[in-house]
Amino acid sequence: MKSIKLLLAIFSIVFVFAFSASAQDIIFTSLDGEKINLASQKGKVVVLAIGASWLPLSTQQAIAINKLAKKYNDTQVAFYFIATDSSTQKSKNYATDDQIRKFAANNKITISILRDSEGASSLKQYKIDQVPAFIIIDKNGKTADGPFTGIDPKSDISIPLSQKIDKLL
Repeated sequence: MKSIKLLLAIFSIVFVFAFSASAQDIIFTSLDGEKINLASQKGKVVVLAIGASWLPLSTQQAIAINKLAKKYNDTQVAFYFIATDSSTQKSKNYATDDQIRKFAANNKITISILRDSEGASSLKQYKIDQVPAFIIIDKNGKTADGPFTGIDPKSDISIPLSQKIDKLL
């Protein structure tokens, strides 16, 4: 009986630590080569638009993130677009940094573009099963809710995202 209680206590401690890790404990590289540590954004709400230049719905995502970035321009909200395009030339989802820049220019994305080749870090870290997706991280570095996915081109995703951001400010 003591062994079971000890085992349950250890499991509980491990469980708490495993799920209390900050959603921001991840470093990305911008297209300009700058390392961006999301942990340094504590005290701000962080909105991540996770998509890919080859994905048609990422255009809708760009419209929404541009709208939100403009609305929250002078607030404690940081915005990033994370490109999950592959950096492996043989991949069907391959895109160069220049192709991602062109995507950003065509969609008038004014926020920082970060690269996460293959989506290995962002998709795993934020438990995303499809892109495009949005992640909102609160001022304490915790993911505010699960990912916002399933973008409908006929609806404005910026509305529910804005409502969530407003609750966190």
